[in-house]
Formats: sequence, C-alpha cells, structure tokens
Amino acid sequence: MQMRELDDISLLRRYAEQNSEEAFAELVSRHVNKVYSVALRHTQNPHQAEEITQAVFVILASKAGRLGKRVVLSGWLYQTARLTAITFIRSEVRRVRREREAHMQNLLNEKESDLWPQIAPLLDAAMSGLNEADRVAVVLRFFDGKSFKEVGATLGSSEAAAKMRLNRAVEKLRAFFTRRGVVLSGAALTAAISANSVQAAPIALSKTATTIALAKGATVSTSTLTLAKGALELMAWTKAKTAVVVGAGILLAVGTTTIAVKKYQAYQVYLESWRVRKLSPEIISKAPPQVRIVPTKFVLPDYGTMSDGTSKWAGINATVFDMVRIAYHWPPGRIVFTAEEPTNRYDFATTVPHEPEKALQQGIKKKFDLAGQRETRDTDVWVLKVCNPSAPGLKRYVEGNPTRMLYDVRGRIISKGAPISAAPSDPPFYLTKYLESFLKMPVIDETGLVGKYDIDFRWKEEGDKNHDAMKKVLREQVGLELVPVNRPIEMLIVGKAK
Repeated sequence: MQMRELDDISLLRRYAEQNSEEAFAELVSRHVNKVYSVALRHTQNPHQAEEITQAVFVILASKAGRLGKRVVLSGWLYQTARLTAITFIRSEVRRVRREREAHMQNLLNEKESDLWPQIAPLLDAAMSGLNEADRVAVVLRFFDGKSFKEVGATLGSSEAAAKMRLNRAVEKLRAFFTRRGVVLSGAALTAAISANSVQAAPIALSKTATTIALAKGATVSTSTLTLAKGALELMAWTKAKTAVVVGAGILLAVGTTTIAVKKYQAYQVYLESWRVRKLSPEIISKAPPQVRIVPTKFVLPDYGTMSDGTSKWAGINATVFDMVRIAYHWPPGRIVFTAEEPTNRYDFATTVPHEPEKALQQGIKKKFDLAGQRETRDTDVWVLKVCNPSAPGLKRYVEGNPTRMLYDVRGRIISKGAPISAAPSDPPFYLTKYLESFLKMPVIDETGLVGKYDIDFRWKEEGDKNHDAMKKVLREQVGLELVPVNRPIEMLIVGKAK
C-alpha cells in the first residue's frame, strides 16, 4: 500500500514500530503547512516559524511510540505547535517588538480578506479557550478542510453531532472576538479562517524538518533543542494541570507548578503601549504593528492624534471624523458625511509597516461600514485674503529659529515657521489647514504670501457658533480676512461602504 493511502495513525505506527522514514516524511508533508502557519501567527517571523516547526516534528518523532491509537494527530500537532510557539515567545518576549514588525506586511496582502488582519493575532488565543474535542473539530474542519462527515468519523460521532459541535465551537470563537472589538458573523469568521489559517510553508522546510526529526535532533541547533525541551515540559505541565490561560495567545509556565502571568500581562501592556494620555512620535514608532479601533478609555480633555513622522498614526479619545481625515489624508474642511457620523470616541492605532493609512481605511470600513470617495461639488468656502499687510501679528519667520504649529480648540492658533498654505503632499502644518479644522469648511489661500511666517493669535470661543470672534482677531491682529464664496471643490464624500 502506498504511503499516501495510509491514515495518520497507521503512518505513525509504521514509523514507531519499523522506523520507516518514508512514513514519517509523509506525515510531515501532510501537516507541515498547518504547523508552520500556527508558528507564523505567533511570531510573525518566517525564520522563527521554521525553527518552531522543526521543533514540533522533533517532538513528534520522540513521542511517536507513546501516542495512543485514539489520538487525532491533526489536533495533537496543532496543540503542540501552539504550545511550542508559546514557549518560544516566552524566551523571545524582549525581542518580539523588532522581530514582528518586519513581517507584519503579510497581514495586508491583497489576497487576504479585510477581516483576517484583525483575526490573525487573536485566533490561537481564541482556540486555546476551546476544550480539546471542540478544538480538534475546528482544526479538522477549517484548517484541514474535512467534511462534517469526516470530522464526525474522526471524533467517533455522527455527521449531525459534528455539525452541532462545530456550531458551538464557532460561537465560542465569535464571542471571544466580539469581546475584543472584532464583531463579525460566524459565517464570516469561518470563511476567514478557512481561507487564511494555513499558509504554504517554505518548499524546503518539509524535507529539513523530516531530516532533523529522524536524526532525533542530532543535527539541530542548540536553540531548537532547547525549544523542543521547553515545549515538552509545557505540554506535560498542561496535561497534568489541564489549565489553559486565555488571553492573547501567550501561556507562560514557571517551573512545573505555577502559571507566570506577569510576562503575559507585560506583553499585553506592550501591545497597547500607544494608549497613553500624551502621545509622542517615539511612542507610535515603537508600538507593535497593528490596526485597532477600540472605545476610548479616556475622557476629555485627554484627546489627540499624532504621527510618528512617517505615515503611522495613533489617536486617543478621537472622533470618527479624525480617523477618516487621517486614513484618507484629506483636509478636514473638505470632508462631508452623507451617512450618519458616529458620535462615540475611540482610541486607534495604525502602525503596520505597509500602507498604514490604507489599512486604517479598511479598519473604518469594517468597524463603521463607512468609506470615502472623492467628488467635485459646488461648495461654500472661505477665501483667505490680506486686508492689512502691516498687521503686527504677521511676521516673517527667521530661518534657524524653532518651528511649530499648534491648533488649540480652546481658542488659539500658533505658527512658528509654517507657510500660509500648502498642497496636501507638503508639510502637515500650515495655516489654512488649521483654519479648516476649526471652521469645518474649505479655506482657499488667495493672500499671495509665500514663504514661512510666525503667527500667534487667541480668541474667546465660548458660545460663538459663527466663529465671529476668531475672524475678528484674525483680521485685526494678523491682517487676514475670510471672505465667503461658493466654488467647485474636490471633497471627500463619506458614506456607507459598498
């Protein structure tokens, strides 16, 4: 009989009893993609995922003779891969920041669904919350692509019972994601898992893992042997205690008797390191790669949005309008909501290395069912003109002095070394942009003023719905006036996603 015609347990017995390298190689070939994908979701680093994969098959080779006839190898390998990856993360937690980012761009591959970048970081943590039978059923159905009938037969039950078990397991997974802000239907969840949970491992990995495992680790690196040993200890401890920590996929064991949650908690803090009252470019640049929109944990006056200087952004107590403005890189006074604009406030981050602003667009679409498109419309605008070129509040910037641009919603605009206006591709701070932010209408520069200026003016905003106080101070102190006109302007129209 050909090796391909044998089931997993038959192959395992043939390897354990006859030392059949061909049988073991067939097992590796069948399951290497699944094991590699579990490892890759945890580490987001292909090289580390390969090392974990090799360790898993070293473990399989060492335990082949002790696995019972009733074991479902697919589920056993999934659980072993998860625990091995967790062991790896425990030793690598200090380095995960720099090693994850280099490979997070895979989450935004155009072939993936919009949901997958939100699901992937949480999937294995959600799976760890299932009991063994439910977890095996999910692996067989959505990782291995088995039919309900095949799942039932493997678990020793009927097709109908398998469907019921899977429906229950999917609902548990969906509830897990919902509690963490990823709201989706069971059908959408299973479709995303089926399409994305198993990725192709490197072509040579199957052969390498087989060779290393058959050599009982004799040719493997010390780090891989240490990893395999640590994973075996964790597996033994987990089986003995039957305890699983449900979180972000990190289960940490200290010795053989206690669960070390401190490192897990530290990792959780790291994941949300950007959710602080006072954002800074440094905080954003060091944040782990992610696209997240969650209800704010702050109250006014804690608010603000900021970039790291590239195109990564984060915001605290931000509005949906703020997120749309950043996601589409669009002037704030030129955004029109045709759908109802949500009024709640959120903390958000888009810190993936590959097109973070586009990733935020997808996050907004998923979270609020909103999308923007450009459209030219006849629009009421303000035209900014010079009315007093000698005004004391309009001063030429002296090169070499510090630069700054600040818009304070309490009634202040300060500019040091900023232009009056600029194209969207120019530096992000200029006067007309901040006037648009304040007035929520397009502001067109017809001052004829070029170069950089120092401007600082304040006004009392309370109860001034028409912003007359600001316009008066702008005119009297800065020598600039706002004239209302109607012109065709390219606007960003935000409506229900199609």
